[in-house]
Amino acid sequence: MSGTAPAGDPEGSSGGFPDNSGGFPYRLIATDLDGTLLRSDESVSRRTRDALAAATAAGAAHIVVTGRAVPWTRHVLDDLGYQGLAVCGQGAQVYDAGEHRLLTSVTLDRQLAGVALAKIEAEVGPLFLAASRDGLDGDVLVGPGYAVTGKLPATPFTDASDLWTAPLNKIYIQHPSLSDDELAEAARQAAGGFVTVEMAGEGIVELLPLGLSKATGLSLAARRLRLKSADTIAFGDMPNDIPMFAWAARGVAMANAHKELKAVADEVTASNEEDGIAVVLERLLG
Repeated sequence: MSGTAPAGDPEGSSGGFPDNSGGFPYRLIATDLDGTLLRSDESVSRRTRDALAAATAAGAAHIVVTGRAVPWTRHVLDDLGYQGLAVCGQGAQVYDAGEHRLLTSVTLDRQLAGVALAKIEAEVGPLFLAASRDGLDGDVLVGPGYAVTGKLPATPFTDASDLWTAPLNKIYIQHPSLSDDELAEAARQAAGGFVTVEMAGEGIVELLPLGLSKATGLSLAARRLRLKSADTIAFGDMPNDIPMFAWAARGVAMANAHKELKAVADEVTASNEEDGIAVVLERLLG
């Protein structure tokens, strides 16, 4: 899976200008990772790999757009042999996978984040916390009571002051009794003027820099390839993909997607376990 062509060359060689002479109707394919490109075991099926390869051979570029920060994404991209751009950290980071280089990064204002947390806890009570530190090797810090999804590496902390000692991309919050949707809505009501609140997956409610979204990072990455929203088809499964769908010309939700994303999608395909991306790409390839 080659991904996009030369990431460090925005004006660049012909690799930065995918042509659509092969008849594929989009010049950019943006795919979320978890619940979309990846199956539950973090693999990508042969059928999906082949469909993406055929689409890129027909002139399209492929960009991974994920809520995971780079340290939680890099091993997946390396395993896939992915060499192009990846938008990580919910749009905060644009990462050149071929060169293992961070091209852009947006960090969370820690003072505003502290105010936001205080306002949310004043409404719903104590939260379980985790945080993603900035950088190629930034740790994910996990506090008491916070349940990490899957087997991703994390560093435990017990003193909340440890959260604020280095730049952060995001803070994760969980609640002992509220559902993810309920917590996200309560957080938006209490602190939406200070941070962006996204629900990115089961047990994953995030506080991000105000105004940041996957669309922010995707637009920056696309600009490096001289591509536009009108050139783009996007695939996703969670509410944090809504801004990406709004930016792209076409948004395709997986069958396993959250109801909020399905409500704004142009199309619903098969699930991530049933090659939903490949189903659409094969049809578009004719």
